[in-house]
Amino acid sequence: MGLQNSIAVIGSGYVGTVVAACMATLGHDVVGVEIDRTKLELLRNGNAPFFEPGLEHRLRDAVDSGRLLFTDDFDLALERSEVVFLCVDTPPGENGHPNTSSVAAAARALGKAMYKPHLLVTKSTVPDGSGHWLATTVETELPDGVDPSVISVVSNPEFLREGSAINDFLYPDRIVLGGDDPEAVQLVQEAYQPILDQSFPGGHSAHRPVLVRTDRSTAETIKYAANAFLATKISFVNEIAEICEWVGADIDEVAYALGLDKRISPEFLSAGVGWGGSCFAKDLEALAATARSHGQTPLILEAATKVNQHQRHRLVRKLQQHLRPLRGSRIALLGLAFKPNTDDIRDAPAITIASSLIEKGAIVRGYDPMVKAIPELPTLQMASDPYSALERADALILVTEWDELTSLDFHEVAFRMRGRVVLDGRNCFNPGAVARAGLIYEGVGKGWPEIPLN
Repeated sequence: MGLQNSIAVIGSGYVGTVVAACMATLGHDVVGVEIDRTKLELLRNGNAPFFEPGLEHRLRDAVDSGRLLFTDDFDLALERSEVVFLCVDTPPGENGHPNTSSVAAAARALGKAMYKPHLLVTKSTVPDGSGHWLATTVETELPDGVDPSVISVVSNPEFLREGSAINDFLYPDRIVLGGDDPEAVQLVQEAYQPILDQSFPGGHSAHRPVLVRTDRSTAETIKYAANAFLATKISFVNEIAEICEWVGADIDEVAYALGLDKRISPEFLSAGVGWGGSCFAKDLEALAATARSHGQTPLILEAATKVNQHQRHRLVRKLQQHLRPLRGSRIALLGLAFKPNTDDIRDAPAITIASSLIEKGAIVRGYDPMVKAIPELPTLQMASDPYSALERADALILVTEWDELTSLDFHEVAFRMRGRVVLDGRNCFNPGAVARAGLIYEGVGKGWPEIPLN
């Protein structure tokens, strides 16, 4: 089997669509497989089924050039490819373990359509041992007479951040490839060679990612360990932020000094309302579940999750200290996506905060540049712009640090609001500017609230 620049990508979620578009950008011929008819039609027209900066432009160019084709036909995908990237979702399942039913369904469909050698590359986040399970699942569905040796599996975990996924794919810190067959690993390396060499148009010759070649189990564990560490780092700085509030210290200055230590680095040391999204919580729980299944107690992983949930409710308690009673108060909730530059609301801190406020009788009006509704919160009022959300509000809570929201005119904010409380859940506002507008500023880990100067 040799790589002929022919790649199939199974699944067109955040990972799969980015992989398909970027691999086509690198010059590969790519077939994307999507069984959802609505999403398939969008993709065939070069439209992404979700918001990700820079993706739609690359997607349209790749489709228009003919390098990227989308289909729901597994037979066609395998006919036109030799390397298959598996990018289907693995949502939380029972007892913390990921639900791999979509991976199993895709594997069975691939097995039924496979008649020539193929290399399966798992980018879906799957638990240790999944490479062997995946190969067995495909093998059980192979047509009569097809040699099981047509299957090779390599683990290639993804490290894409929503909001910067294109940049993360093309300019990564490292590319991890795990497999027991050196030839198979080499073939996947060849697919990534333009990124490793930064030889594609727009490549940065001064930034060449590190290639990590290892076994499958190690590669699968690397993904979980990376997300667990980043989540724990955020939870750590948030716990320090709470201590800062009690002793009157400033978490931003504490974190700055910590980050100057090259052993720590400044990344992921921003205090706030905590992490969200589809990966951190799921991956922490999956890694913890793996530990428990082997008789271990994952103390740090469990603590990181508890601190994160605690952080969301702390913001509500802060508000209760200012507004008594909370019942009947009007709250402007700015930023609903779990992070800027995405429309993803999965495990978004804003949902937890809004749910708690509504449950306590507050009237909550939300605004986000990309999120226009939260189906599970039908009583959450949605505003068309941030200042409309602030009309006669008793308090403002910033949850997501969109540029549009971090650059508010606080004199206009004060004019629109009937109350004076500004809770900065991301420590993005200038406390002095807030105070000069006659408002009360309170951040996370900032000692005591900033009282208006007049």
